Amino acid sequence: MDADLKSRLKDGLQQMGLAPDAGQQLLLLEYVALLTKWNSTYNLTALRTPEQMIHHHLLDSLTLLPYINGVKTLMDVGSGGGMPGIPTAICRPDLHITLLDSNTKKTAFLQQAVIELGLPNVTVASGRVETMHDKKVDVVTSRAFAQLDDFIALTRHLLGENGYWAAMKGVYPYEELAHVPADVDVFQIERLDVPGLAAERHMVLMRPKRGN
Repeated sequence: MDADLKSRLKDGLQQMGLAPDAGQQLLLLEYVALLTKWNSTYNLTALRTPEQMIHHHLLDSLTLLPYINGVKTLMDVGSGGGMPGIPTAICRPDLHITLLDSNTKKTAFLQQAVIELGLPNVTVASGRVETMHDKKVDVVTSRAFAQLDDFIALTRHLLGENGYWAAMKGVYPYEELAHVPADVDVFQIERLDVPGLAAERHMVLMRPKRGN
């Protein structure tokens, strides 16, 4: 395993106040290796180097961790190459995560990654989000899946009792927030700092208003 990659990951995690154990850090790097290996075939990410993937995919995905304390189930909608679901699953083995994507090439990769990384807490689902009616989860998350109003409309049926949305966004989504339905409470928006990433990132937490 490349010592530079190990160092980049460890330093980034420390800056974020996260402390996955050595085995989990190794799995995170193995995931990057799988992304790199399969990327040319499955077009999983526009990034081409493991160094970029450490910051743009691993650390960026792991900004989700502080916002899902105490939950048991999560669905990553439009998971693509597995972000943020796979890094989250590695660091939260107690959390059952469903990775959903409509692209069968990508879900084939996700299935392979889950097997190779040995992640018993992950289920891969292939299909459109609006057809998923057999599952309710505590948190529905996505990274650049859709505008907030579309994200809410497409996934509302997936939220369990007291469930909420954790939408991972780039710049502060002023325009999108203006179109959030009136029966949805945007209860937290925080700017995120991702080590090694110059771009803006924000976490938007939302839930249906009581009685709706």
